[in-house]
Amino acid sequence: MNKDHGPSVKNEETYEALRDKGYSKQKSAAIANAQANRDMSPSEKGGKAPPYEEWTKDDLLDRATELDIEGRWDMTKSELIKALRR
Repeated sequence: MNKDHGPSVKNEETYEALRDKGYSKQKSAAIANAQANRDMSPSEKGGKAPPYEEWTKDDLLDRATELDIEGRWDMTKSELIKALRR
């Protein structure tokens, strides 16, 4: 049985399913509303950044520094990619 979450939730069924899966109220509402909006495509892949394999080692190190990955300075390019994907 669906509950009335007010006008801020556009797709009650999706909202409830996401809440049952453990999503927060805010995230559930955002996803449910995006799916209810024909102009949005929440299931489409985001960003257009190239895969890490196309990045230079210096760029990978910069990103690893932003994320404060331990041992980054001693890692090879492939080790940096693995660490960034974790």
